[in-house]
Amino acid sequence: MARHTELERKYDADADFVLPDLRKAHVRVGEPATHTLQARYFDTEDLRLAARGITLRRRQGGDDAGWHLKLPAGENTKREIQLPLGDGGEETVPAELATLVTARTRGRPLVPVAEVETRRIERPLLGKKGRVLAKLADDTVHAHPFGRSGGEVRLMAWREIEIEAVTASDDFLAAVGDHLLGAGARESAARSKLARTLEAVPSADRPVDTGTAGGVLVTNLAEHVDTMLANDPLVRLADHDDDTVHKMRVAVRRIRSLLRTHRRMIDPARVAGLDTELKWLADALGEVRDLEVLRARFEQRLADLPDADQRPTWLAAMAEEELRNRDRLRETLSSPRYVALLDALDTFLASPPLVGDRAGRRSRRETAKTVDKAWRTMLRRHARAAELSPGPARDAALHGTRKAAKRARYTAEAAVPALGSPAKKLARRAKRLQGILGAHQDGVIAAERLGEVARRPGTPPAEAFAAGRLAEREERGRERELRDLPAAVKKAAKRRPLRALRGK
Repeated sequence: MARHTELERKYDADADFVLPDLRKAHVRVGEPATHTLQARYFDTEDLRLAARGITLRRRQGGDDAGWHLKLPAGENTKREIQLPLGDGGEETVPAELATLVTARTRGRPLVPVAEVETRRIERPLLGKKGRVLAKLADDTVHAHPFGRSGGEVRLMAWREIEIEAVTASDDFLAAVGDHLLGAGARESAARSKLARTLEAVPSADRPVDTGTAGGVLVTNLAEHVDTMLANDPLVRLADHDDDTVHKMRVAVRRIRSLLRTHRRMIDPARVAGLDTELKWLADALGEVRDLEVLRARFEQRLADLPDADQRPTWLAAMAEEELRNRDRLRETLSSPRYVALLDALDTFLASPPLVGDRAGRRSRRETAKTVDKAWRTMLRRHARAAELSPGPARDAALHGTRKAAKRARYTAEAAVPALGSPAKKLARRAKRLQGILGAHQDGVIAAERLGEVARRPGTPPAEAFAAGRLAEREERGRERELRDLPAAVKKAAKRRPLRALRGK
């Protein structure tokens, strides 16, 4: 399975459009090559993939024939996963690719939705010493979508110009694009050939409501659900720490946090089971993420030991454990329970179970109260932790403060669209607290794990000794992590941002 990130810009052009002289852009154009590309696109009957800008196709011709899955990855950027054509036939989507879009399809079959034939004249754009910076494709496209009953409904034809980066930056693509625009091309009206072929692609955008407290809540929940789903296929693909597990886990945590901090305006019967399932998913992601963090930490700590020239067996065992946990996580993401959770989130967002009059109140007033409450909870938890002497009880109390700081941060960040800069300022202060306490908690967990390794029967004496030395360093280091805590708490306790939040 090949993977790469695709960076490209697309332009519409009339049949008589003439490519401009790109030497003015300090680009040399190489010799053209002509290809005939035939692609069949797959989606659910209700176009769930297209609605999210995802394309899945089987393409013949050119130098990259095969199955292609393209996932949005930012402006002008997509992640592309490729498989060879194989022997499964043109109507059967490879299971590896079908699995990657499970979170979108939810068990619905993938069927052909369109066919596109492209006559492509491709020219390399060359820089100094003949280095290929990008490829410019001049495409004449003939396409037809399939009717929902399987029949063909209309034929379409158009011309478009694509510039795809090879080694160039997006700024380079934009500069070349400016010359195309100056010659009469137009910014593409569609984000892909499939989107243009289908024309009526259902919108996945949800209405944004920042006028009421309930609207702010639902808008933010929808954003985090989208982030969770966008990272789902990347988590399935990952076999090492590429930050996707972390991003998906954070999205799940933000959803849980918002449901808890806004529980007074949500029907408790509808949210109780949802919170349980979200915790189940967060725990599955955490089994991988926690090992990622610990293993990277131990790798760095061992590198700092002058006589640690061999990788200990217990660290290799952690790497194997992480891989096993990744396999279990993939099983979790392919389970009926996970699909049921996603359906429940869709149902929640489609018909938010808001209750009482709080949800309908003006967002500035009610959302400010929610932020204020989360803030007070954070400060109270710290005050209790500060009364304790160093030890396990204080460590647990500081961890509770960290979780409260995280919840206060998420609540403040969710309030930014409605409350502006005061909420943004509070979010930064909570993030600072969360970071300090998180570093301390990482030290606590690391010391505990190293202590277990040092005491474990069968650990070679030299490795047990090294683990013990690292544990001692973690014990000392975690106290140093708290040196900036008093100043951060003092700043967080200032009342001015909270008063500004309430408009006072």
